[in-house]
Amino acid sequence: MAATTRLQTQSVSCGLRLNTLSPGSRVGRLFSTSNCRFTTPQNSLPPRANDEVSRLAASRRRPLTLADLLKHGRPPLSKDALLASANFTLSLLPARLASRIEALRNLPFIVVANPHVSKIYGNYVHSLSTLLPWQKRQVTNLEEENQFAEVLADLVHTHANTIPILARGFLECRRYIDPAEVTRFLDTHLRARIGTRLIAEQHLALHFASQPIGGPTDEAQEPRKHAAPSNYIGVIDTALQPARIVRTCEEFVGEICELKYGVRPRLEIDGEPDATFAHVPVHVEYILTELLKNAFRAVVESGNEREPIEVTIAAAPDVPSGSSHESPARPSGPEGAQSDSDVGFYVDTVVGTADANESIKFSTPSSQSITIRIRDRGGGISPEVLPHIWSYSFTTFSDLNMGEGSGIDALNTISSTSGQLSSIAGLGYGLPLSRAYAEYFGGSIAVQSLWGWGTDVYLTLQGVGKIA
Repeated sequence: MAATTRLQTQSVSCGLRLNTLSPGSRVGRLFSTSNCRFTTPQNSLPPRANDEVSRLAASRRRPLTLADLLKHGRPPLSKDALLASANFTLSLLPARLASRIEALRNLPFIVVANPHVSKIYGNYVHSLSTLLPWQKRQVTNLEEENQFAEVLADLVHTHANTIPILARGFLECRRYIDPAEVTRFLDTHLRARIGTRLIAEQHLALHFASQPIGGPTDEAQEPRKHAAPSNYIGVIDTALQPARIVRTCEEFVGEICELKYGVRPRLEIDGEPDATFAHVPVHVEYILTELLKNAFRAVVESGNEREPIEVTIAAAPDVPSGSSHESPARPSGPEGAQSDSDVGFYVDTVVGTADANESIKFSTPSSQSITIRIRDRGGGISPEVLPHIWSYSFTTFSDLNMGEGSGIDALNTISSTSGQLSSIAGLGYGLPLSRAYAEYFGGSIAVQSLWGWGTDVYLTLQGVGKIA
């Protein structure tokens, strides 16, 4: 009854009567937002703007690479480089936002009408409407660049909770949609969101790193001089040392583990702990935190907390120019799945959208890669659970046990009540979202489980190569 009530609060123009819909019906099979539009005060668009969304969403775009984010140089940037970065950001974001809007429109109507999903749709519409005027006029001076940075920072903040809000919305609609369809949509959407957010945060980081010391002055036309050297180019650490992040994540996870279980397993690092490469630290930190939570929880709950968790770091040599291999893209499925290069994997996409126009490639022919193996003696993963570890398993939760964990989600977070953890803790997003971050730039996560013994997880991260 609640679902029907929500539908009646929307302004709808379609050929079906709302009172014919019941909560148990397969509404998604009957009609979708491509044939039936809804409007609310927060997400309505005039017809001309809707045409612009369709045009942008269908436009061809090439895949984003780490090299794209580094091409404006090491901060502090000159005036020309900073303006070029701002306009480069403006050239990329609108089409990506429009593609997300179009993808949400093509969800079953009962999903889009959910207030949580509708809120995300409204946020994307607001962001696109804000950026389009900037894109048409371009950023031509430092004053405009400062204004654009303020606008961009506000939009980044607006989308900070996209994942947990979408998760709640799909949780409430789980009775109406196939879990496999949900996983495909969320995989596509969350991976696309990685690139969109990364583009915005990269320019903001370059902007703040290029401001004059002491704030805006009459000499603000030139970036600060004699600044201390940094490994960072925007949000990318050009000398990222995975071993350091492993230790940071170990400390965080260890504290939670000790609080929850009263014990803290040991962690040993071997291989090449001094290896470095260029990557996005926040992505690596998120992935390693999730993988270590799984390993710590497994060894404690199996009673093997005395057995150390082994982390082996191996750096692959640079691939010589001219000998690069093709990206290990997943083959197209029998149902004609299309390549979505911006998200780094193959999915079913809406024909005519930008998502259907891209192909996967590595960032550079000689980009480095680092593989991190996390080995635990936690008893492994049961054969019944193993096929589900890459699924967004929120559909196994009820509103009453939200965050409690689930039998199907054996690799869930070890604590969903800590105030320091993300609001998606307990939803089963850890592994699939970690894989999304790893695969975005050509990396991977592979799991090998010996049921009754332990689990090896292989995390491969593709860097951008040597940076001068």
